[in-house]
Parts: sequence; structure tokens; C-alpha cells
Amino acid sequence: MAAAATSYSISPSSKTLKPTPTAIKAPISLDFETSVFNKEKVTLSGHDEYIVKGGRDLFKLLPDAFKGIKQIGVIGWGSQGPAQAQNLRDSLAEAKSDIVVKIGLRKGSRSFAEAREAGFTEENGTLGDLFETISGSDLVLLLISDAAQADNYEEVFSYMKPNSILGLSHGFLLGHLQSTGLDFPKNISVIAVCPKGMGPSVRRLYVQGKEINGAGINASFAVHQDIDGRATDVALGWSVALGSPFTFATTLEQEYRSDIFGERGILLGAVHGIVESLFRRYTENGMSEELAYKNTVECITGNISRTISTKGMLALYNSLDADGKKEFATAYTASYYPCMEILYECYEDVATGSEIRSVVLAGRRFSEKEGLPAFPMGKIDQTRMWKVGERVRAARQFGDLGPLYPFTAGVYVALMMAQIEVLRKKGHSYSEIINESVIESVDSLNPFMHARGVSFMVDNCSTTARLGSRKWAPRFDYNLTQQALVAVDNNLPIDIDLITNFVRDPVHEAIEVCARLRPTVDISVPPDADFVRPELRQTCN
Repeated sequence: MAAAATSYSISPSSKTLKPTPTAIKAPISLDFETSVFNKEKVTLSGHDEYIVKGGRDLFKLLPDAFKGIKQIGVIGWGSQGPAQAQNLRDSLAEAKSDIVVKIGLRKGSRSFAEAREAGFTEENGTLGDLFETISGSDLVLLLISDAAQADNYEEVFSYMKPNSILGLSHGFLLGHLQSTGLDFPKNISVIAVCPKGMGPSVRRLYVQGKEINGAGINASFAVHQDIDGRATDVALGWSVALGSPFTFATTLEQEYRSDIFGERGILLGAVHGIVESLFRRYTENGMSEELAYKNTVECITGNISRTISTKGMLALYNSLDADGKKEFATAYTASYYPCMEILYECYEDVATGSEIRSVVLAGRRFSEKEGLPAFPMGKIDQTRMWKVGERVRAARQFGDLGPLYPFTAGVYVALMMAQIEVLRKKGHSYSEIINESVIESVDSLNPFMHARGVSFMVDNCSTTARLGSRKWAPRFDYNLTQQALVAVDNNLPIDIDLITNFVRDPVHEAIEVCARLRPTVDISVPPDADFVRPELRQTCN
């Protein structure tokens, strides 16, 4: 039984939240041993977990962590590839290491030009053919799309050297192998370092933090297979080299379940669905289009995200006056279970392999086959709402975080708490829950939607994330419109128990601890950002 954890209650006199004790069931966590880095214990709501803090002052330890590695092959140039390759190269250079970071791409790939632009060239041995790079690398970071991994893993494995290390930034491949009754080769180690944010965020925060001992995106790490005892330190070295402020342990299976699920939930798909639903509601009820956009997208990506990032959800709730709290509670209690219903379904689709199969099949539909045409991903920002957003952003003053609209806040926080609860009931650790449900959302992803709309956020992410967001956003939109908003219109009473559970939830204390481990700078995403996908580089609103 876990020790009593701090939770919260409402003080009638002050109308703020006060801590009261309650017992909770502890979620799972993982311990690990490292001979290179300093492992620290953090207590999250009465439950001990272990992390490694990052920082540029640790780069001098990278040669020890990467002992025996002469070449790191970064395979792929999508969302994570450019960021991880450049961060690794820069960190190893600062450590005065002679380890080569080499990009591996298919011959004829258009990404060769982009890699050269980033300083990787055939002439200096840092850019080459995909399979030649794999066969010559001691650590192979497989950062091609998940669907491509599923279609090409056998050939990738065949080119890997015995006793080399396969590095993944997503557990998707494990899920695919499990669904087919297969496993990784037994003559290689298998590790993962999974930044809790899109590739452009990983690079942007690393560059922004160069003068203040580092900043980047928190990451989880996993050791799935360790054939010679090096895997943990190599994984931690990889994470430190990426600039991760802190790195926490998970398993490859828990990672892909929480990550694929989270992308379809509050990180991308669900937030897209709720702003579309609320924009329609507000305009149908007489609100101007510009104000409706401000009270949905700008409210979530600006004021709400900043407050949750720095102070937490309770501070957001407590910042509202009495009428605002009532409006928040109305929206929260109407939205909580409709959101949870979709989240629960989504998690089980991921856990059973259904969502993984959906991604693989979708990737195959990108090309013509069986006499049917190709169906690449379509645009998601061409409706009137997102055109209104262009006007709103064009008129926005620098630093304007938008309004705090209580109804929108209630819906968004209900979604966040529902996702936290699903992950908690499914046995994930608090560090993983908070990163996948809170930190990645408000610190890494929402700033991109604030800068240039929903496509700029979603389409800077991986193919798996982009597909999932497009698939699940309409489900959240539908459930909110058909259930939550109908309940509000029918004057369904506020569920006091739900609000009490919210303010007493032990996750708030855990979030407070994690907030002290957040990046040392806030990400800056200008509209004309040049660190994003090339097709999204444009000077516009």
C-alpha cells in the first residue's frame, strides 16, 4: 500500500484549494542502474520513481556512456531524424568525441538535400546510403516512419552488425512484431529514447538552451534487450545528448501504448476535435467568429497552456471567480465521461494492436495498389474556422496569450483528467502519465498551434501521429457535440462528485514536482520558423 498522498479540498472561506490527506493505489514504476550518470529519486504523489537529470555539463560523460561506439547511424529524415542527428552531433562535438553521426537515406531520396543543408555530407562521411549506414554503425537509430519500419524491419535487421545496438524513439515496431508473433534478433541490444515532443521542438529547445546549461524535451527510455550490459548507459547517454531535462524509465510496450494513445488524445487528435466542436457552438450561439476562435484555440494554446505549464490545473481553476468556477464545472462534468469513452476505446485499440495495424495499412494506401488510387493525407486546416484563425493571428500583439474562457477551460481540463485516469488505471507510472497528458501538450505541441494553427502542430509530427490525429479528432468532436453539449443545453446538474474528485486528485502534487523539472526555457515558435518540416516553412499566419 502506498503512503498517504496529498490531495485537495475546497475551503469555503477562501474559495481556494487546500491539501487534505487521502490514500491512493501506487502506479507502477521502474528502477535501473547506471555506472555513468547520477540516478535521482523523485516522489510523485507518495510513489518513488527514478530519473536522470540532463544538462550540457554532462556532455563530458558521453564518451563513457558510448564506450565501444564509433559510429551512430541515424536512419531517416522525418520529424525526429533531423533534430536528433543535429543534437547528437553538436553534443558529441562539445564533448570532444570522435564518434561519427551519420545519416542513412534511401538512394534518390529528396531528403539528401535537406541533410546536406544541415551539414551532413557524403564527402565527410556523415551522409550515405541507408543500408550501408546501418551495416557500418555500432548504434543504429531507426527513425523512419512506423509504417516503413513495419514493412522493412527484416532487411534492417539483416544489415545490423552482431552485438550492435538498435535504438528506437517509439515502441511501435515492438507492437507490430508482437501482433505477428515475432521478436527482435537475439544478437543485438534493443533500446529506446522517446522525446516527449515532436522533432522540431527537440531541436528548437536544444538551440534555445545553449547558453543556460541546456534545455530540450523530457524523454523516456527503455531497455528491451541488453546482450552485453551496455544498453542502459548508451540509452541514457543518447537522451542526455538530445538535451533532455530529465529522463525517466519505461518499457517499450508501455511507451508505445501511452504514446500512440496520447497522440490520438489530448496531444493532437482530441484537442483538434474539441476546438472544432466549441467553435461551432460559440458561433451558433451568436459569438463572432474572431472571438470564438480566441475563446477556443487561443485560449487553450495561450492562457490555459501557460498556466498549466507553470502552475498546474488547480491554479487555473483557482484563478476563476465564482461565476467562472460554475461555468468551468458545468463544462467539466458534461465533458469528462464523453471524453473518457473515446479515450478508453482508443487505448484498447492501441493495446490490442488494432491501431497499429490501421497505421500500417494506411501507409500502404499512400501508393496505388490493386487498381485503386493513392490516398495520401489530406489537409486539415482549410475550413472557415482556420481561415478565421489566420486573421486573428495577423492582428495578435506579440506575447498575447489570449483570453481565459471558463467553459473552454472546463472542457479541456476534463479531457486532460480523463486521459490521466485512463493511463493510471492501465498501470502507467506517474512520470509517463504526466509527460504524455500534460507536459508534452502544453510545453511542446500547443505552442505550434498557437503560432500557426492546427496543421502546423499536427503535421510537424510523425506519420503515425498525423494519421491518428486525423482519425480520432472527429470522434471527440462528435461525442462532445452529441453528448456533452446536449447535456449542457438540457441543464444537466453539475456532478459535484466529479469536481470534488478533480480538486482532490493526487496527480496535482505529482504535476507540481514534474513542473520543477520542465525545460529551462519556454519554446519560441515564430510564424516563419525554419526548424520545421520544409513543406511547412512559409511566412504566413
